Amino acid sequence: MMKPRPLHHRCALAARLLLALLSISAGGCALPPSGPPIDSTTYTSSAQNSRVQFLILHFTGENLADSLRILTQQDVSAHYLVSDETPPRIYRLVDEGRRAWHAGDSRWGAFTMLNSSSIGIEIVNPGRVPQPDGSSAFAPCAPEQIDLVMALVKDITQRHQIRPDRVLAHSDIAPQRRLDPGPEFPWHRLAAAGLVAWPDAEQVRVAKVAHEAQLPAVAWFQATLARLGFAVPDHGRLDEPTRRVIAAFQMKYRPIKYDGEPDAETAALLQVLSLR
Repeated sequence: MMKPRPLHHRCALAARLLLALLSISAGGCALPPSGPPIDSTTYTSSAQNSRVQFLILHFTGENLADSLRILTQQDVSAHYLVSDETPPRIYRLVDEGRRAWHAGDSRWGAFTMLNSSSIGIEIVNPGRVPQPDGSSAFAPCAPEQIDLVMALVKDITQRHQIRPDRVLAHSDIAPQRRLDPGPEFPWHRLAAAGLVAWPDAEQVRVAKVAHEAQLPAVAWFQATLARLGFAVPDHGRLDEPTRRVIAAFQMKYRPIKYDGEPDAETAALLQVLSLR
């Protein structure tokens, strides 16, 4: 049996090991909690981009307390929550490097199940609220809350180089089951800041005149919506799923009337936007 080394020998050995580890770190090699040393600073490949391709906007349909409870304690989440406090605040609930469960069964163009390729922003807003006449209407967001949303959208899109045509509503990527962030969300404000794709008003006016003279067939609406990215039937019939997709498009670009009817103004908006 070997005789134990004196205590001062063991302390000296530990000190030498510590110095060796520090010299490795100083040379650009980081030692993870487990595994071999990895040099993560000397070389960087130019063949890369962000995994984040989309930014999806939602409303919670709940008050702040319930929104936080649902988004932190149930099987649904988002990267950010913009509150309706005074003043409003941004809460980061999921790190951008991780996948949040906010998009669900979703599609945009060739991309499906967008949780893996998107960042989600939830906005505290009740959604539909009862009216005195027994009907319901969507609640608007406070201007200060929208200012904060816009600042967050600008920051995220710049850092991840997300294209304006990929800043989307939940209703864009899941039009058969979702309505958020709703017709009261001011997409035009984001468009004015260059954050979302938007059709030129004069081009829309000219195209509308032509479409009033001859409205395109339902198949044209379906094909043009699909070209933009919407998941829409392609059978040429104006069925309920097609109406929901048209309504989702109208809710974003013509929120004053989103009845799902393929009219001349909707055709003009589609035509001009698809040309962009």
